[in-house]
Amino acid sequence: MTIKSEAKQTTPPSKKAKTKLCVILPARNEAETIARCVATAQKSQYEPEILVVDGNSSDKTRAEAKSAGATVVKQSRKLFPAKGVAMKDGVKEALSRGAECIMFLDADITNLTPKWIDRLAKPVMEKACDMSRGYYQRAYYDGAVTKLVAKPLSLVFFPEIAHFNQPLSGEICATAELFRKLAKSRDWPGGWGVDIWLLIESAMNDYLIVEVYLGTKVHTSRNDYQNDVAMLSKMAEQVSLTTFKEAIKFKRVDNLKRIRL
Repeated sequence: MTIKSEAKQTTPPSKKAKTKLCVILPARNEAETIARCVATAQKSQYEPEILVVDGNSSDKTRAEAKSAGATVVKQSRKLFPAKGVAMKDGVKEALSRGAECIMFLDADITNLTPKWIDRLAKPVMEKACDMSRGYYQRAYYDGAVTKLVAKPLSLVFFPEIAHFNQPLSGEICATAELFRKLAKSRDWPGGWGVDIWLLIESAMNDYLIVEVYLGTKVHTSRNDYQNDVAMLSKMAEQVSLTTFKEAIKFKRVDNLKRIRL
């Protein structure tokens, strides 16, 4: 009797699965810049999935984003300002797609590069921290709300975050676990207060946060307030009220008693 022997098949070692990064760009009437931002993000070494959350734009933002290869998500609520709404919508969509790390970028940046995205993503992707935040060299007239509201109030109520150069940075990256936890909160702000809220909540929940220097940032929105900083009054109001609410939540109001005027 002849016995046929079968060649022993070996399974090639599987490649290490890549951590899935999702880049989200909240956008409202950013038709002039959104396609370039999407195309630039696609060139990142981390090969991210790109989501654009459209805040009911009246221009061609949606069409430009789609043509550039992004998945466009419609903002769930029709209101303005609604940055927080757009960000929460983006987080929910990214989590539903299996994202392990989530990054947010402003959609009006004119000098965005793939290196920005790689630098911002690296510490989170390599599990060196829970959140990374971009900071940059800014024009002297830029960052009025940061300089006059966010940083002074942080120093009073939340000295743990007072060392951050730009607590209102629009360029952040964090683990899906961090965003999943914070997205469950009913306190998540719907408007401009979301940036300082995310920083305070992350710090108070003992997440490890680092800042990453990204060089010079040029964005079109600063043209709106370059000659009239009063146009930032609504943002200043929402950032300050968000900080006050957080101070109440974390019982930091008594810090005022230690302030000498």
